[in-house]
Amino acid sequence: MSLRIPPIEAALKFIDNYIPNCDLAILGGSIIRGDYTNTSDLDIVVICNDENAPYRESFIEYNWPIELFVHTKASLYEYFNRDCKRARPSLPRMCWEGVVIKDKLGYSEEIKKEAKRLLDMGPPKWEHHEIEVSRYGISELLYDLEGSIDYIEDIFTVNKLIYSIHEFVLRTNNYWIGEGKWVWRALQQYDINFCSQLAQALNNFYKNHNKDDLINLCDEVLRPYGGRLFKGFSIGKNQK
Repeated sequence: MSLRIPPIEAALKFIDNYIPNCDLAILGGSIIRGDYTNTSDLDIVVICNDENAPYRESFIEYNWPIELFVHTKASLYEYFNRDCKRARPSLPRMCWEGVVIKDKLGYSEEIKKEAKRLLDMGPPKWEHHEIEVSRYGISELLYDLEGSIDYIEDIFTVNKLIYSIHEFVLRTNNYWIGEGKWVWRALQQYDINFCSQLAQALNNFYKNHNKDDLINLCDEVLRPYGGRLFKGFSIGKNQK
């Protein structure tokens, strides 16, 4: 990869050239956290009066891939709440962790304070029916995995099971969930010991085609909530 100018300098040049009239610009993401790689991009959140906002757009400038998130002040707060409702607070985290590179109207302190408040509050508590729906879904995956004799099919079942069990563990303990690499990061923020057990179970499955450890671990997770769920489960019946 060609030599690149420092990320903050690149972000400032980008703002000056592409969206100079914005009121606020925050550079966030892995570049600021320090866990970036050679393929990491610059995540830039801006507030402006663009009539097309909210939107996101991707660029490659100054040898950097750049993700631009354009908002009005009102839409930024709306998306904060959307992210928190789905339990994946990407935008609040980006704004709280990020470095302010432009603040024409003095918005940054208020926005960072609100982002931090939402992050500290945690996700909405799962209701009983949400736990039951998740238990049922995980149970179905476990039954499929137990009965299968096709390793390739098992790979796809396990991929879905990993996401489902991570969501169950974190939501029932009032932690934020993740997506992609953030599944693992979210689990690490919750419990390192559980992560070690999960990593060992997954290694045993992918390397040795042995699914017993993973099935047992998932059953342990479900046990305090009644274990696997099939008989008696119903959804939608009383809504008609």
